[in-house]
Amino acid sequence: MKSTILIIDDEIGMCRSLAELLEKSGYTCLFTTNPHRTLPFLEENAVDLLILDVRMPGLGGIDLLKSVKTHNPDLPVIMITGYPAVDTAVTAMRFGAVNFFPKPLPYQELLQEIKTVLGSREKISAPPPPSPLLESANREMREVIEVIHKVSPTKAPVIITGESGTGKELAAGALHHLSARRDGPFVKVNCAAIPDSLLESELFGHEKGSFTDAKTRHKGKFEAAHGGSIFLDEIGDMNLKTQAKILRILQEQEFQRLGGHEVIKTDTRFIAATNKDIPRLIEEGLFREDLYYRLSVICIHLPPLKDRLEDLPVLINHFLMSFGNLYGKNIRGISSEVEGVLYAHTWPGNIRELKNCLERAVIFCDGDTLKREHLPKQYKEIHGGYLPREIETARNALEKEIILKALSETGGRRQEAAERLKMHRKTLYNKMKRLGIE
Repeated sequence: MKSTILIIDDEIGMCRSLAELLEKSGYTCLFTTNPHRTLPFLEENAVDLLILDVRMPGLGGIDLLKSVKTHNPDLPVIMITGYPAVDTAVTAMRFGAVNFFPKPLPYQELLQEIKTVLGSREKISAPPPPSPLLESANREMREVIEVIHKVSPTKAPVIITGESGTGKELAAGALHHLSARRDGPFVKVNCAAIPDSLLESELFGHEKGSFTDAKTRHKGKFEAAHGGSIFLDEIGDMNLKTQAKILRILQEQEFQRLGGHEVIKTDTRFIAATNKDIPRLIEEGLFREDLYYRLSVICIHLPPLKDRLEDLPVLINHFLMSFGNLYGKNIRGISSEVEGVLYAHTWPGNIRELKNCLERAVIFCDGDTLKREHLPKQYKEIHGGYLPREIETARNALEKEIILKALSETGGRRQEAAERLKMHRKTLYNKMKRLGIE
């Protein structure tokens, strides 16, 4: 079957010429000049790749990228623009784009990118593991992990704060999966991605006829989450009316569907997250103080990646293993040059940006080592240096700890330890020698 590509660009000429080029190369193409038609297009058609312009009237490409990734997180997106800038490219990568091309488009490079991305998707055999291991060499992050382990068995509400991309959803997932509710549902709601007019219906459900388009009864997320956990992401974007209803559920453990009279009981653990300054929103009258204090029985703050560079080795190894399995690649590590680049970058998009960067690099790597040429263009321009001594020391300590744990769990059998760590036997031996493990 031909792969289907959806092109979103406000210039009809660009849409037609690019579609014609891609159709000659064997792809099926759809296009629209109206960015607001993107999500309906994706719902109505099986799309394998999205090509998205950055600057469009009415709805910017970066905002549209965020929305697309909320609804279709696995859909690869390539960004194009007539106003190229490194910071825009990095922002696009932060929010999930696999690459970024300037106009006039380098058609051969673009075709090669499309061929590689879609070819890799055809090789997918299994989804990647859901999250990196809860291990860290960073003191602040170790305290976070300790809190997660302590509060997971309880039913106490938790609010997770931190910059975008720091892993708030991963922390929420850990809270659920380490609890007695692990066999129950884990329901995720991105409050920023759902219009205010629809959020209440999404959360609480509605009865038939409760509003114009309510043609049938709809059960909401709270009913779906009964017996498990609900994760309210970006709760700082929720309006005051909905906040009041959330407070009632927290206090009474009950709610009503929109347009309904039946009181529905729910046994649900609340986990919320935000990248906003809630105390400031309270001062501005945009967030209920009573809801904040009810939610923040436990408050967990995730540090940005630039403040926990000691954890880069664990995160890099995790993503190399995940995407290696996903795309059928046997990648054992990264070159010293790439390592320098990854440590030199400030990672404004945090773990999400690192994940997107490494996914793209794995796709383009045909050997067993990631090199500079496999990185997205904007990262190739970063000049890395030697690792700070304290980071290198922490990295070695964490690596040693992980290897010793694997050896202990396998009774000292190195071959089994190597298989457990998803690395070649010789790689393990070399690491043991370097780290002084007998």
